[in-house]
Amino acid sequence: MRKMLVVAAFMCASLQAQQVTSGSRTRHEQPPTNTNQSVNPVIEWNRTLLVIVRTPGAQPTTVHSTHSFAILHAAIYDAVNNIAGKFNPYLVRLADVAPQTSKVAAADQAAHDVLLSIYPAFQATLDAELQQDLAQIPDGKVKNDGITVGQTVAAQILAFRANDGSGAPQPGFTAKNIPGFYRATPPDFTPADFTQWGDVTPFAIVNARKFLPDLPPALTDKEYIRDLAEVQSIGEIDSTTRTPEQTLIGNFWGGKIQNYWNEITQTAAIAHNLNLEQSARVFALVNFGMADATISFFEAKYIYHFWRPVTPAELTDSDWLPLSTKTAPDPSYPGAHSATSSAAATVLAFYFGDKFTFDVTSEVLPGVTRHFTSFSAAKREAGVSRIYAGQHFRFDHLAGLRLGREVSRSVEETTLRAEEH
Repeated sequence: MRKMLVVAAFMCASLQAQQVTSGSRTRHEQPPTNTNQSVNPVIEWNRTLLVIVRTPGAQPTTVHSTHSFAILHAAIYDAVNNIAGKFNPYLVRLADVAPQTSKVAAADQAAHDVLLSIYPAFQATLDAELQQDLAQIPDGKVKNDGITVGQTVAAQILAFRANDGSGAPQPGFTAKNIPGFYRATPPDFTPADFTQWGDVTPFAIVNARKFLPDLPPALTDKEYIRDLAEVQSIGEIDSTTRTPEQTLIGNFWGGKIQNYWNEITQTAAIAHNLNLEQSARVFALVNFGMADATISFFEAKYIYHFWRPVTPAELTDSDWLPLSTKTAPDPSYPGAHSATSSAAATVLAFYFGDKFTFDVTSEVLPGVTRHFTSFSAAKREAGVSRIYAGQHFRFDHLAGLRLGREVSRSVEETTLRAEEH
């Protein structure tokens, strides 16, 4: 009976989440940032892309938004770096760029051109933003050369990614009547998504299969039995063992996890007073890590095709449903939130050190914040939130953490290194 009622109710999930957490909000000290501080073009255009991907219907359902963030920041980085010249280029190396060329104009133009290509429906807004930005730069050769650099870099980055597999049709997924094999989940039984994403060309790693986690545990293993019991107890929609704090955490991180980590990167960049070149590099590294972790975990998901926690209950005629009601429409292993969070946190800890005091806001629980003193703490909470939400087994979470960490370590070791002279 509960399942029949919830099929209709899950359409109001965001309202339900706010009701669950009402009265549970904790006020925290503000992060060490100046909210009135002007931001450089890297942060500005990152915020613009966040607005776009959060606009209903703007993001194609078959293209993962980490792809857009990585292309945006690849173009900004190469545009700025072709003028500053401090690090190895990502892709584009231009000859005879004058050092006095406007880096701001180059970054603004590159970002605009990339986003216009990916999201043409936003042309009026993007054009207006670019014109407003360029109007702040004195007219002349310095500005014009910067615009040319931005246009050239964006065109080359977009051409390079034009046939990277992100636009390929999604192969259909056929479930097998085998215990442990993924199948569409209640209450809506949405078909599996991003079945093609493991074949997308990575941004900074060589091969997604290099980062495949070990096999998930067999259904007879103690680890599986233990972790199934945990998520069935703590992740159920009306669990009596989940604490109010765990319920808040389970709901708080329920949005697109890459959006949270882009905002965390903004907070860190502003707090550390990064200049344009430094911001361009750290945002590129973070978003390459998240994009390549996403390619890698989808590769793993559709190799191991492990079922979600709701499926064993469904097969035993239980009315068990997760806290979030609806289950993400892809296999469970490894955990996406854990992998993405680990990829971003690894880069941020590499760049700034792990210890950093900051607040995080939620895109699904307006007005609620979570407070952290390290990137690793936020990473762990984001990952375990999916256990509290009934989405994942703990072994999914642990495998995701390892995958994201190893992907970003590979990115750090090989990409955007200091230029040798």
